Amino acid sequence: MIKKAIALKYEKDTNQAPEVKAKGERKTAQKIIQIAKENGIPIKQDEDLVELLSCVELDNEIPPEMYKAIAEVFSFIYKNTRKKS
Repeated sequence: MIKKAIALKYEKDTNQAPEVKAKGERKTAQKIIQIAKENGIPIKQDEDLVELLSCVELDNEIPPEMYKAIAEVFSFIYKNTRKKS
């Protein structure tokens, strides 16, 4: 059972770091994941990272102290998108 989910968005031309675009628990978390799957967006399961990111307000960029954790997410996405191409 999915308890929490966070959705990030990053536009390299306008953002210095990814922004938290959606976050929620239970049904909202399931909806976030459903939308991601429907749009072919890679999903990384990491409870510790979700807890950390849930402290960031919606539409705010993640703070520099979280960059290392987010780099792991980008590495995961890169590996998964390369497998599909």
